[in-house]
Amino acid sequence: MKIKHLLLGIMLVPFLISCYGGPGGGPAKSPAVNMALNAPRDFSNKDAATQNDEGVAHLQQGHWAVSAEHFQKAIAAAPNLAEAHFNLGLALDEMGKHPEATEEFKKAKELAPGNPKIAENDIVKKHLGM
Repeated sequence: MKIKHLLLGIMLVPFLISCYGGPGGGPAKSPAVNMALNAPRDFSNKDAATQNDEGVAHLQQGHWAVSAEHFQKAIAAAPNLAEAHFNLGLALDEMGKHPEATEEFKKAKELAPGNPKIAENDIVKKHLGM
């Protein structure tokens, strides 16, 4: 009987790993968590920068809706903060709100056309049909 339980346990391990993202536990991480951009250190609007960076912290934890709220507050405080538009696009994409994400990616690219982390991002390219 003990061997049957042991074998059952061994057979369940791959299933559990696939459900919980691997040895570290928790859900598998989206590539978006490694793409989020902090506000530039010298950005003049500190409230917007703080909201953006707080959103990044939540995005990296997979808290899409919470991170989106922070990015929206950052944009309200500084509509020219390209990183906040980009990050909001990532969060919206993860939430399945693709048309809204596309608009945010367009705005981010418009505000920072020379930023390769935005302009050359694969998710941005997919949304903009590039």
